[in-house]
Amino acid sequence: MSRIGRKPISIPTGVEVLLNNNLITVKGSKGVLTHEIHNKISVNIENNIITVTRPNDQKENRALHGLTRSLIFNMIEGVTNGFKKELEVNGVGYRVNKQGSNLVLNLGYSHQVIVPEIDGIKLEAQGNKITVLGIDKQKVGQYAAEIREKRPPEPYKGKGIKYVNEVIRRKEGKTGKK
Repeated sequence: MSRIGRKPISIPTGVEVLLNNNLITVKGSKGVLTHEIHNKISVNIENNIITVTRPNDQKENRALHGLTRSLIFNMIEGVTNGFKKELEVNGVGYRVNKQGSNLVLNLGYSHQVIVPEIDGIKLEAQGNKITVLGIDKQKVGQYAAEIREKRPPEPYKGKGIKYVNEVIRRKEGKTGKK
C-alpha cells in the first residue's frame, strides 16, 4: 500500500468538503477549490475523516492513490492557511515595485518587465523580495516559476531572481594572464 495514500485526512473545523460523484469541492475561509478525481480511485468521507482507496495494486492505481490523497490534503491546507512562495531579486540596479495590481520589475533589460496579478494569485513586493500568495498550491508554484523565469540567477555573480531558500552553485570566473 502507498504510505501517503493510506493516511486518513482529518477535516478541520470551518472547512466543508462535498463529494459529488468524482468531483470534490472544498470550501474554507480563504475560498473554494474543486478537483475531479480519477474514476478508478474511491474517496469516502465519514466522521470528518477522508479516506482514499484504490481497487487493486496495478502500477497506475498505486500512482493515482498517493496523488489523489496529496491533492485533497493540499486543497484543505490551501483553503485554511493558503500557500506562499518567496522570491528574492539580487543584482545592482535590479528593483521590484508594486503599481496597483501589477508588479514592475527592473531587471537590467532596456525595458521594465510588468507582471500582472491573476485570478487566485496575489503578489506582494517589499524591498527586494517578491511574495506569491494563493490557495491553489500548483498555481502558486507555477506563477512563482514564471516570475523567476524573467531573469534566472546566473552562476558567476548570482544576479537574477531566485527562491529565498535556493542555493546557487557559484562558478569561478576567468583568471587573467600571469
